Formats: sequence, C-alpha cells, structure tokens
Amino acid sequence: MVSVYTPMRHSTLPTSLTLKRPEHGPLHRVTADSPAIEVMTDLYKITPVTVMPYVSIEGANRKMIDHGVRLLFVTNDEREILGIITATDILGEKPMKHLQRVGGTRGDILVQDIMTPRDTLEALDFRDVAKARVGDIVATLKEAGRQHTLVVERDGHTDQPIVRGMFSSTRIGRQLGTRIVIGDVAKTFVALERVLAS
Repeated sequence: MVSVYTPMRHSTLPTSLTLKRPEHGPLHRVTADSPAIEVMTDLYKITPVTVMPYVSIEGANRKMIDHGVRLLFVTNDEREILGIITATDILGEKPMKHLQRVGGTRGDILVQDIMTPRDTLEALDFRDVAKARVGDIVATLKEAGRQHTLVVERDGHTDQPIVRGMFSSTRIGRQLGTRIVIGDVAKTFVALERVLAS
C-alpha cells in the first residue's frame, strides 16, 4: 500500500514575531538513591553556552543572566574548550585578586584573566556516572569542594574525549529539594575578610 501525504497550508508571518525559548519549569524531584544521570546536564540534549576568552567579565555575566546559567564554557574559534568561568568566579574574590596583581579597573578584566583553565579541570567518566547515584555525585562535589564537575566520554566515531555533560550542585539541590553546601562557609568568609583587610 502506498502512503498518501497531504501538503500543509502556509500562512504569512505576523509583523510582531518573537522566538520561543524552552520553558524552564520545575525540575523533577529525585532522591539521593536516584540514578545520577537524572541530575546531569546532558550536552547531547542541551546546547552548552560558550564565551570567548577576550570577552569582559561583565559581558560574560550578562550572557549567563540572558541564558539562565551559572557556568560558561570558554572556547576558541575552533570551539575547543579553553576552560570554564562560573558566576562564582565573576561575583566572588577572583576579580579583586586579579586587580591586586595587575591593577586596572573591574571593566578591564577579561574572561581569560579569571577563568579556570582546561589543564586544571577534572572530570568524571560517563561510564562511571551511568552506574552512580545522585548521592555519589553530591559526595564527589563535596569532597572536591566544587560547585560543578564535568563529565567526559569517548566520541563513538573518533574515539576522542568529549564533554558529555556536567553536574551543578545548585541544580542537584533544586531537584533534591534541599540546599547543598559545598566547602566550609565559615572558612570562605574568613578568607574574604583577610583579603579585604590586606
């Protein structure tokens, strides 16, 4: 039997037209025993937001706000990952430390000045993540003292490592319905006071 297909009717576009963005509704709830994959930001499903290294940190911050993210991948023209920059990097003590070293104003600081470079990043293997639970990821983030961690796997065609996804303590906390505290908050405030006093 031959299938019959019916052409659809076109219409003209209205004068006022905007793009629809995905709605970021509430994330589904998980427990510490849920599969870790349920709290991973899967870059096969979500396009990562990137920034060039020579963009100002204010420009990077605006991009985070516009896209509703707290981490940007820093890439070059060939889309190779040079590092990452987070909202904590921009809004924390890194800009102040950079200015103490080199002088200038906050407006002079570029992403490359305070980003975390690729060679200092660590990542989890996707094969391990596929067998892990949410509680394992939380324990991993807490032990490392990090808000985020990347997940890598081998490309099926080239066997080259690629960033498959990432975990965010903020997102995991929202899905668990609790706040996840990474690091010793008291130590962070003591360190900040020390920098302000010097």
